[in-house]
Order: sequence, then C-alpha cells, then structure tokens
Amino acid sequence: MPVTLKDFNGNDITIKDTSRILALDIYGTLSRTVISLGYGKNLVGRTISSVEKQLADLPIVTQNGHNLNVEAVLNLKPTLIIADRTIGPPEALQQLAAAGIPVYMVDPVRHLETNGQLIKTVAQVLGVPAAGDALAQRTDQEVAAAKAKIAKWAPKEPMRGAFLYVRGKAGIFFILGSEDGATELLQGVGAKDVAGENGIKTVSPANPEALVKLNPEVIFVMKDGLHSTGDLDGFISRPGVKQTIAGQKTRLISIPDGISLSFGPQSGQVLELVARALYGVK
Repeated sequence: MPVTLKDFNGNDITIKDTSRILALDIYGTLSRTVISLGYGKNLVGRTISSVEKQLADLPIVTQNGHNLNVEAVLNLKPTLIIADRTIGPPEALQQLAAAGIPVYMVDPVRHLETNGQLIKTVAQVLGVPAAGDALAQRTDQEVAAAKAKIAKWAPKEPMRGAFLYVRGKAGIFFILGSEDGATELLQGVGAKDVAGENGIKTVSPANPEALVKLNPEVIFVMKDGLHSTGDLDGFISRPGVKQTIAGQKTRLISIPDGISLSFGPQSGQVLELVARALYGVK
C-alpha cells in the first residue's frame, strides 16, 4: 500500500488502507471472500446477505435488500469499499466515492467458473495476491471433490428441478433462469434445470401455467423466502405448485439465502450439502 488498480468499471482506484472494510453485494460473496482471505476482523458493516456468525453484531448498511444507506456507511468511516452493481443505487456509490472513500467495483457475475478470478481480484485489492491464488486453488479443488461425490449419488437419469424465488404471501413469485445462477447450481448437484432448458434466462413469473409446463420433480427455494410464504404448507398452496410433481410429492430443497446462489469460496461445501439433501445422503 498504496496501490492503484483498475476496477470492473475501468476506473483507477487507489487503495491506501484496508483497516476498515465494507464488502457489499446482494449475495454475501464478497464478505465471505474477505473473511476467507483473513480480513474478516477488518469488516465494519455488512449487507443482510452477509450471514456469518462473526459478522452478526455488525451494523447493516443496506435497506430493502440492496439499497445503500449512505449516512450509515459514512458513520462507519470505511477506508475501503468493495462492491458490485447489485448494490446501489449508482448515485449512492458515487456519493461515497466523492466523499473520498476508495470504492472498488468488481464483476457482479456469480458462477463456479468465475470463482477463481473474483477471489484473486479481492485478494489484489487487499494486497495479498498470493493468498488469493491459494484460496482460488483450494476452492477449485473443493468443487471438484464435491462433484466427484455427487456423481456417485446421482441417478443415471437426472432429476428435473427448478429454482423458485418467493417473498411473502402476495405476488412475489418467480422462476430463476440460467443467467441467475440457477442452472449452474442445479447442474452442480446433478439435476437438470428445466427452466434453462425451456429458454428461461432470467427471472420469469411463476404463474400456474409456467409451473405446469416446467413440471419439476424437485423445487429449490431460499430458506427465508420459504418462511415468508408460510413455510412448507404456505408454499405448496401457491397456485400451480400442487400441480407439479415436486408439489405432489412435497419434494422441496430449502437453502439458506446467503449461500444459495452466491458461489465463492464456500461453493464446494454448498454443492455437497445441497446434494446430500437432494439424494438423502447422511
């Protein structure tokens, strides 16, 4: 330090101090990466998606999921913000940069194949590129090991699955597509993503007609979303769910929100845990 690096937006960002860090994205991936690189003690705030126990007492600096509270951020006096465009609005990030805080923007895409580059990028920002190389290698190895186990558990004919996003008992009910990370998660645990196979690339309404057409054998959801809709009984009563094989067999996989589609350093562990639930492996 100091070091000047070009961020995802093409801006040259000069970083002088990593003693007070905010790592902000809607997935929680960035805070987990910072922790995995040994800088968890330097985090001074979090988003609602950063659910690690060691961060539980840190103030949340976002509202309504992903809107930055600029005043809350400034009160924490961060020396570095690592973020992506899933957190906003852009004007808030610009305001923080104008206040003299280095705001380093990273690629918002979250996939298994981008894990290594994201980890290495965060490590460069923190000034520990060697640690980033080691963590990226370990993550790739853990993903490969998890997939090898899953290949032994999965049936020859993959189960047909869909990832549904639900919030509350009213109208927030969507099918997640291939660009949302759903395809990679489902394929990672040995299942087929029927939404992706039917051309659904991003969030699409989960109306009864769409669900009946997809007719998944298993449905994946986020844990908090499931709870918000009335848990299992409430979810099954959603229009169209009971008409699917998954609904009829009550075959539902609930994944904690903060790790469901975030990928990152914990990817291998997540794939194995979800696959164990899917195939009933103790």
